[in-house]
Amino acid sequence: MADDVFKALSDPTRRTILDELTERNGQTLFEICARLATKHGLGSSRQAISQHLAVLEAAGLVRTRREGRRKFHDPTPEPLEQIVTRWLRPRTPETGP
Repeated sequence: MADDVFKALSDPTRRTILDELTERNGQTLFEICARLATKHGLGSSRQAISQHLAVLEAAGLVRTRREGRRKFHDPTPEPLEQIVTRWLRPRTPETGP
C-alpha cells in the first residue's frame, strides 16, 4: 500500500488536489477543476483531473461518495497516518524494528 501512496504523492498536481480537498472536502469534479484553475492556474482538463483522482482513490488517499447524480470527493488521512506511524513510532526492544 505504501508504494501506491508514494506514487500518488509524487505528482505535484495530485498533491495540489489533496491540498484543495483538505481545505474544503466534499467537492465535485467540477468544483475541484474550478479551484485548481482559479487558485493555482492549472488548466488541466476534467478528464485529466478525473484520472488524478482515480490514482488518489486507488492509493486510499481519497474516498468518493455519490448523492444522486453528483459524486463527491473527500480526503482520507489513514494511509498517511500509517506511514508516519511506521517510521516515527518509538522503538523499544520489545517491539523491534
